[in-house]
Amino acid sequence: MTGSVHLPLWMVLLLGALAAVAVLDRLLVPSVRWYLRRQVNEVIDEVNTRLALKIPAFHRTKRRVLIDRLLFDPKVLEAVDEHARTQGTPREVVLARIETYAREIVPAFNAYFYFRIGYWVSRHVARLLYRVRLGASDEAGLAAVRPGSTVVFLMNHRSNMDYVLVAYLAASRTALSYAVGEWARIWPLQTLIRSTGAYFVRRSSGDPLYRRVLERYVHMATSSGVPQAVYPEGGLTRDGLLRPPKLGVLDYMLRGFDPEGERDLVFIPVGINYDRVLEDRTLLLDTMPGAPRAGKTAAVRTTLGFVLQNVWLMLRSRWHRFGYACVSFGAPVSMQTWLAARSLDFRRMDKETRSAHLAELGAELMQAVGGVIPVLPVPLVASVFVERPGETLSELELKAEVERRMRELEAAGAHVYIPRRDREYAITAGLRMLTQRHLVDLDEAEGLYRARPEEMPVLRYYGNSIAHLPRDAGRVAAGG
Repeated sequence: MTGSVHLPLWMVLLLGALAAVAVLDRLLVPSVRWYLRRQVNEVIDEVNTRLALKIPAFHRTKRRVLIDRLLFDPKVLEAVDEHARTQGTPREVVLARIETYAREIVPAFNAYFYFRIGYWVSRHVARLLYRVRLGASDEAGLAAVRPGSTVVFLMNHRSNMDYVLVAYLAASRTALSYAVGEWARIWPLQTLIRSTGAYFVRRSSGDPLYRRVLERYVHMATSSGVPQAVYPEGGLTRDGLLRPPKLGVLDYMLRGFDPEGERDLVFIPVGINYDRVLEDRTLLLDTMPGAPRAGKTAAVRTTLGFVLQNVWLMLRSRWHRFGYACVSFGAPVSMQTWLAARSLDFRRMDKETRSAHLAELGAELMQAVGGVIPVLPVPLVASVFVERPGETLSELELKAEVERRMRELEAAGAHVYIPRRDREYAITAGLRMLTQRHLVDLDEAEGLYRARPEEMPVLRYYGNSIAHLPRDAGRVAAGG
């Protein structure tokens, strides 16, 4: 019993490693998980005391439980059986595909990451790049939303900065769950995005199984009261104009909505605009079929060059932010009220009837989103050069024209953001940005401005952001 046992070094190291793993798995990992969950719950309890829209119980549920709930949803199982029967595929194989889709879609919301890290990052990034402003906001309407309602923010989509900007400005109200495209499904970005409560969407997928799983997840989140943020355009605008709405996600939300149930579904229109969209030229390439496309290497090189140039300007104290970024919140649209006024119930409609009423609703909501898009200095000044191409204008002529447009837009009910409440400063700020970017040339000797012909697509892109807004010229003229 006292004899020696000789083991090779590799076996000793292996046994030591296995023992260490066992200690981690049985002792340390559960303790760390308990500590982290305690921190998360403390954050949820704290922020719920100040949020207008509380964090729902859905966000406290373990991700594995949500995945299982989605996997065993009756309509998902019905789709599995149908696919297995018609395609002759073993049911276990179809279930494995379904689980892959569920794992891909279901987020892993972490309140600590969202409010402690995500908010800090979004706040500092947004304020570093832009002068961030909250435009119009229907506070009375927002306050009147019935407690327990599922609130969905519908937004126009101009830039990838939209995610950062709206998350920062809405953080005092709620935690938003975004639908994010496949572009973000790269490690470790996808893990960070899931921690914010976002879910991934394959926008171009034609797989009926995938669409059913996505539909049931959206229904599950909506019926559980999860506040969501949706881009009804389905993607970034390429030319600056509002795009027609894509109604897939709205259909998923309304297909099972009970207009007489305890939980209302409320859409809040959100309008976003910028004096400068960082990816404007890249987006415009999609509107020019013959334009040369840069490869991935060239795109990375261009991005790094842009970043380094701005860092160099910062170091020399010559860097300026990219103008104003403004977000406005419109009047809430209650689905219970909207459906009751038309005596409708989407659950009882066939596909064609539902599509017709959904198109009506989509057009109405998109009009509401467009109506609250703020008017900023750069789009205002750019619109003058777009409507008067090739003309040379003095500063006095420009200011008079922009001033007239401001009054027309305000008279028609548009939300014109005037920095410092100084109209002349607003016009000067917009004109300065256009000249600094060399979109407009200034003849200093004559004091005349003229748009560069080759830069008209960029100027049109910014002018298009407010092109849909009405201008009540007659009312202005009547008012003197």
